[in-house]
Amino acid sequence: MIPFDCTWPYELIQQDVYVHECPFCNQPNVLLPLKRTDLPEISRGTKRLLVFPCCHNKITLVDADQDYLLANQPLRNRR
Repeated sequence: MIPFDCTWPYELIQQDVYVHECPFCNQPNVLLPLKRTDLPEISRGTKRLLVFPCCHNKITLVDADQDYLLANQPLRNRR
């Protein structure tokens, strides 16, 4: 089972990948240094380092589907 706290939703706008909010600094509408063409490679199991341009925090992406990115560490706070 995929741990939900390690996922983060994303949106595609043309060839760009956005997140509504950075999981670290809460900056809205962050353009990620990924392209639409990178997602199938990540979903096939290729790990990818992702550095958020707003705060320079790093995560390793281990999977992706049509709605969520899966990281190697928790991105959501447990309440």
